[in-house]
Amino acid sequence: MNKNEIIQIQGMEYKEMTKQLLNECALAALIPSKVSLIGIKPNLVAPVPAEFGGTTHPEVVAGIIEYLQENGFTNLQIMEGSWVGDKTEESFEVCGYRMLSEQYGVPLIDAQKEKSMPVQCGDMELQICECAKKVDFMINVPVMKGHCQTKITCALKNMKGLLPNKEKRHFHAMGLHRPIAHLGLGIHQDFILVDNICGDLDFEDGGNPFIMNRLFAGLDPVLIDAYVCAELHYKPEDVPYVKMAEELGVGSADLTRLSIRQIGEIGEKRVIPEKRKIVELQDAVEEVESCSACYGYLIPALDRLKEEGLLQELHEKICIGQGYRGTSGALGVGSCTSGFACNLKGCPPTDEQMYEFLKQYIATRRKTEAENSNRGESE
Repeated sequence: MNKNEIIQIQGMEYKEMTKQLLNECALAALIPSKVSLIGIKPNLVAPVPAEFGGTTHPEVVAGIIEYLQENGFTNLQIMEGSWVGDKTEESFEVCGYRMLSEQYGVPLIDAQKEKSMPVQCGDMELQICECAKKVDFMINVPVMKGHCQTKITCALKNMKGLLPNKEKRHFHAMGLHRPIAHLGLGIHQDFILVDNICGDLDFEDGGNPFIMNRLFAGLDPVLIDAYVCAELHYKPEDVPYVKMAEELGVGSADLTRLSIRQIGEIGEKRVIPEKRKIVELQDAVEEVESCSACYGYLIPALDRLKEEGLLQELHEKICIGQGYRGTSGALGVGSCTSGFACNLKGCPPTDEQMYEFLKQYIATRRKTEAENSNRGESE
C-alpha cells in the first residue's frame, strides 16, 4: 500500500468488510514482527453505542483482531481514554468493547488511568500516556465525523484520547489546533482504518448519524484528514491543524497526490449536505478555551431549543470555557463560569441538564418581561 493511497469498501457486513479491506491493504506485511506489540485505538469519546454516530463500531475492531490473530499476531491491546467528564470504563462496557476483550482475549487499556510521560513534539512538550509510547505498531480506528470546535475529527485528533485528562484540558487552553498538529509527532500512526459507517457530521458524541456504510484505510493521517475535509465540504486550511501537521512533517495534505481505490461494488452514493447545523448554533455561544465535552453537550441542547422555537428568545450569549474562570457575567454553563449571575455548575453538566437550565432561564425571562409589561400598562 502506498502512502498517497486510500482504499475503501462499502457494505453492511462490517466485520467481514474490515477483514477484506485489511487483506487488500496487506496490513500483515507492514507490521515489523509477529511479536510486535500492536495498539488498536478506537474512538470511544463517550459511553454511546456506535449506531448513534459518535463511536467506533466494535464489529470493525473485531475484524481487525480476527485478521491479526489469523495472521499470527497475538500481542494486541485496545487502548482509549474517553473525553473529560465521562469514564472510559463505561464506554468500554456500553460500546461493546468489554465483550470484545473477553471474546478475543485482548486487554483493554484505560488511558485515563495510565501514567503519562513528557514527550518533545517539535517545539512543544506534551504529556502522553505511556501505553501509546510502548506500542511497536499503532492502528488508529477513528470515526469520520464533525466536531463542534474543529469542524472535523478523524485521524489526527483521535490520538487525543491517549492523553491524560489534565493534558486534554491544556489542549483546549492552547486552542486545540496547534497541539493536535504537534501530537502527530508524539504518537506515530502506522495504519489508519476509518469507520465511516454512520458518523455524526455535526456532533462528535453522536446523536444524528449519517449513514454511509463505508470503511476506508490509509497510511498518512494528514492525507486522511485532508480527504475528510473535502468530503465534508471544507478546505484543509479551514481546519488549521491539518495544514499545521503538514508543515511539521507529519504527512501530506496535497489531495492532488491522492489515489483512491475501491474494493467491490460501489453502494448507493449519499450526498453529504454542505450546511452544518453546528454553524447556526454557534452564534448563541461565547466560547473561550472550552473542553470538548462541555461544548459538545451544549450544542445538542441548543439544537433542541431551536427545534422547539425557544432559541430565538435567548438574547444573551451563553458563555462557556476555562477562559471565564474567576470572571463574572450574565449567563454561563459549566463550573468555569461559576462567578456568573446565572450559572449551571458541572464539569461538564450533561446536555439534558443544559437543556433544562436554558429552557427554565428562557421561561423565567419570559415571565419577567410579561410582568414588567403588565406593570407598565397598569401605570
